[in-house]
Amino acid sequence: MEKPPPEKSGSFSRNANGNQMDDISGPAGPESEAVHVILDCQQPGECEPNSNLEEPSSDPELSLPQVLKDVDRFLESLSTRNDASNTPLDVPNSVESLLEMIQKMITKYDSNAKFGQKQEEDSSFIESLNCISKLINVLGEFPSNSTTASCFNRASTILHLAMSLLDSEFRLILETCNQGNNAGFKSPKPLKQPSFSSRQESTYCVIPESKSSEDVEFPAYTSEAISKMNRIATAMISSGYESECCMVYNMVRRNAFSSELDKLGFEIISIDDVQRMQWQSLEGVIAMWITVIKHSSSVLFSGERKLCSSIFSEHPSISQRLFCHIALAVAVRFVSFSDAITLTKRSAEKLFKILDMYEALRDLIPFFDDDTCSSECYEELKSEIWAAKGRLGEVAVSIFCDLENSIRRDNGRTPVPSGAVHPLTRYTMNYLKYACEYKDTLEQVFQKHQKMEGFGNSNGTVLDIKNGANDDGTPKTSPFSVQLNSIMDLLDENLDMKSKLYRDPALRCIFLMNNGRYILQKIKGSDEIHDMMGDTWCRKRSSDLRQYHKAYTRETWTRLLQCLNHDGLLVNGKLSKTILKERFKMFSTMFDEIHRTQSTWVVSDDQLQSELRISVSAVVTPAYRSFVGRFQQYLASGRQPDKYIKYQPEDIENLIDELFDGNPTSMARRRT
Repeated sequence: MEKPPPEKSGSFSRNANGNQMDDISGPAGPESEAVHVILDCQQPGECEPNSNLEEPSSDPELSLPQVLKDVDRFLESLSTRNDASNTPLDVPNSVESLLEMIQKMITKYDSNAKFGQKQEEDSSFIESLNCISKLINVLGEFPSNSTTASCFNRASTILHLAMSLLDSEFRLILETCNQGNNAGFKSPKPLKQPSFSSRQESTYCVIPESKSSEDVEFPAYTSEAISKMNRIATAMISSGYESECCMVYNMVRRNAFSSELDKLGFEIISIDDVQRMQWQSLEGVIAMWITVIKHSSSVLFSGERKLCSSIFSEHPSISQRLFCHIALAVAVRFVSFSDAITLTKRSAEKLFKILDMYEALRDLIPFFDDDTCSSECYEELKSEIWAAKGRLGEVAVSIFCDLENSIRRDNGRTPVPSGAVHPLTRYTMNYLKYACEYKDTLEQVFQKHQKMEGFGNSNGTVLDIKNGANDDGTPKTSPFSVQLNSIMDLLDENLDMKSKLYRDPALRCIFLMNNGRYILQKIKGSDEIHDMMGDTWCRKRSSDLRQYHKAYTRETWTRLLQCLNHDGLLVNGKLSKTILKERFKMFSTMFDEIHRTQSTWVVSDDQLQSELRISVSAVVTPAYRSFVGRFQQYLASGRQPDKYIKYQPEDIENLIDELFDGNPTSMARRRT
């Protein structure tokens, strides 16, 4: 059973019976009457002029090229007439022959042939249509009641039939080729990134990049199909059917682009739905959104622009406008979801996803920012993306600045056990470490925020973005670096306040050393933070740690070493064994207490722990060895010398190596 021809484009009107209805009128003056021709046809291929049209027979001896040449001469003669009101005496037979030839071509295409199967016939058909289009334009200048009215009417009808045919073929090629688009291609599936709270002390989970444009072809049209569509589009536009051609292309390709986004897993989610979703679920949706944007910019938009340029190669402005309208429709979907995210409740853990979204839109803009994108539509498109990017940037600034408030609010009165690194320190530094991986992006958003708020330096000018440090090691000023330094100052103040919660001055020093060392190691371990804080800041932090170290030694070991002082041992010029026994006993008691207490203290940084143990041993062990070596003999002859000389120098050294490991049972095990 023969398949019926496809339905004509919706841009071609039909009457109440489903038949095609054509309103053909020439551009005559206001006093001229429009010529209306109604075709009675059941199928497009059956359309014939009505009984009012003259149907002369073509001259069998004339070929199509000869007919076209004769018609061109006729048109040239008409164009030289100075007065369009003078009707030409006769319309040559070649015109009627041409109309009849074209009508037969249309009938052939509608019945058993398809446009594009024979390029030579297609070229002749399009050349003939171009000739008819010129004829209609010229004859339209003459009064509708002239002898050319019948010819004008029939030519207009045949041209409309031909355009209806091309319109259907254009749609058919667009839709048929699109049905097999990207066959076998698997959409990239992004991995969900964990939230900040679950990835502290770990690395990012990277979203896999979509396949490169060299591996994926979009749209999947063959070169033959593109060539056919190019010929059809060129013919329709040159014949005055630009709007119909563009409407078909825009509708089909917009649907195709939407279908491609569906394949990638991108769904339209309303603002209300976004508001109701848990953040853990939204993270996965955001990751998909970012992947779709990257794939669109690297594959889909590039392919669509190339297709537009190929089909409308003779009309670059039309190509630009069509692509922009399609891209704008897609961008509106991207922006809609972005805006919905900006309206959700703000929290610190959302910063990194917000920055990921910001970067995705930022990297999309240059695709529409070249010299070929100069129309108003492109300006609207870029304006939409810029505005959405700006709203994300303001949210990012708000979230980051709220870190200051969270530090201020952390005013708990319970000290961290064992002087360990405070959770606030750990959280803040890890947060800053990950945030500074977005340093360039945060510089941009803070710079933009500063300009919008009108903030500036002492001269009233906005600070420029400057990365790195000055020659003297101080950081170069930028809005983000100022914010970062402000956070570090607040953290220092907060830790100093928390250190005062410890009654033991030595433990207070251990707490400050632990936290200070953690901060310094995090900064040295991140090139981004180190560049922003500068060498001078790091040297100052190292100097503070040395001061804490000295203060700890003074508070803990200076009093112990006083037991080993020779002063006061002589009474009336002789060594007092009683005082000596008391000194040894006091030393052992104090050392036991220090060991019992400080073995439960925690120094989490291995290097700092080793440095503390070595420095303590370097102070205590030699002094004790010297004291024991000099005075042990005075007690050796007495009863129970071990009662007073409890430890040998080697014992002291071993016990010092048990300090700061957070183990309260070390002494008990040793005694056992």
